[in-house]
Amino acid sequence: MIIEPAPATNSDADDILGIEPFLFGFGFTADGTATPLTWEDVLSGKAAEYPRCWLHINRLSRQAQGWLYRKSGLDKLAAQSLLQEDTRPRSTRHGTGFLINLRGVNLNAGEALEDMLALRMWASDTMLITLRSRPIQATRDVEAMVRSGEAPASTGGLVAALANALTNRMEPEIAAFDEQADGFEDDILDPDVRVGRAELAEFRRKVLALRRYIVPQREAMSQLVREGSAAAFFSETDVLYLREAVDRVTRLAEDLDAIRERSVVLQEQIMEERSDLMNQRLFVLSILSAVFLPISFVTGLFGVNVGGIPGVDSPLAFGTLVVSLIVATGAMLAVFRWQRWI
Repeated sequence: MIIEPAPATNSDADDILGIEPFLFGFGFTADGTATPLTWEDVLSGKAAEYPRCWLHINRLSRQAQGWLYRKSGLDKLAAQSLLQEDTRPRSTRHGTGFLINLRGVNLNAGEALEDMLALRMWASDTMLITLRSRPIQATRDVEAMVRSGEAPASTGGLVAALANALTNRMEPEIAAFDEQADGFEDDILDPDVRVGRAELAEFRRKVLALRRYIVPQREAMSQLVREGSAAAFFSETDVLYLREAVDRVTRLAEDLDAIRERSVVLQEQIMEERSDLMNQRLFVLSILSAVFLPISFVTGLFGVNVGGIPGVDSPLAFGTLVVSLIVATGAMLAVFRWQRWI
């Protein structure tokens, strides 16, 4: 869905909804010193006075959308790409810069972890614009690094730092999924614990939701390394950091594939155990039916209300019938035992 631009002014609608257009930003001098910027600095053009700047804005703000279309210096295609509602991880060379979409795990309170959040970027030699709709912890990690005086020396370095921060936040969460899969395996081996199919199905859904974005993110980051290196956008150090991030994302994708396969095996094992349990119950019912079928036949036959039934006048007939039935039942059980059916 393409978002139509709004004027780049103070918006009453944004104020009513409590949407801040500008989250944070920095202007970098030639020696790498970072100076915090405000939304007024962006609107007035003061941010453009710095050799490099990083602007982190709210994609949902109509003010931010209007600025991106009209005052950011980006063409309409780039602005539309940054504001699209649905995106997948990708990296594309566009003019003098790069359009980059990456995803990070959702660590916001009360929200689903697997509902991965999009971080959209426009990166050129002089400007880095990042957009998000919901808070992403990785951007705050890099912001803290910049405020502490450890800002990367180039825009490419900032992109590499963001890619590493996103990966850093993913690793412990995917490790937790691996531990949860271990827990399911232990529970299945424990006869006193019963694993529900719904619980395992929900686990598989979360794993697949994460894998949906992490696998293409690996491809997007690999393409970013190739095109960024060819365009001399990244320094050798930046390339090393990005390649390390690509390797880690590749490992995370492989871990998710392994977890997915393990969950499939667990699901099959649960189904097999339930099938075995059902077969055991049906076997018991079959044995009971085989034992009581002759008894039912004999008692039904002697219960026919017609003349000529043997033993009607004998006081020992009932006892003889009962003993005969007991002997017959014992003989059948002995045969079943001999055949190892019970």
